[in-house]
Amino acid sequence: MSPSSSAKADSGRIVARNPRARHDYHILDTWEAGIALTGSEIKSVRAGKVSLKGAFGVIRRGELWLEGMNIASYESAGYADHEPTRARKLLVHRHEMRRLIGAVERKGLTLVPLDLHLSDGWAKVTIALAQGKKLHDKREALKRRAEERDAARARGRR
Repeated sequence: MSPSSSAKADSGRIVARNPRARHDYHILDTWEAGIALTGSEIKSVRAGKVSLKGAFGVIRRGELWLEGMNIASYESAGYADHEPTRARKLLVHRHEMRRLIGAVERKGLTLVPLDLHLSDGWAKVTIALAQGKKLHDKREALKRRAEERDAARARGRR
């Protein structure tokens, strides 16, 4: 199989999701960003050995970095293995970077990764500009979902 056809087979495949992101934050806006990975890291990503739990975006010296993402070691890496929890650089356009920096610094918002997916063979992260939820907001969301579930169950019995 040629590299281009295998890349197309992986295209659009979601490798990992951040399960707590939508529960803990109000999502205000989303972007897709490339991610700079080493060879053993991309092989682990394609194998699905990634966790976004606890990951967050940080702006350092005008660059966007993803902290706290865990990419498990690749078994066949040998001496060229990577550090599983290192900070990884996110690749966005300059105008997007200016907008993100302004929003995070002025409004006190957070950058949260929603998912990691493959797009034409490239690893991409969907990042969100988010505001933390209060405890009562989380409880209301849980209550609303339970009511919707009960209503759907009642409709199914008719």
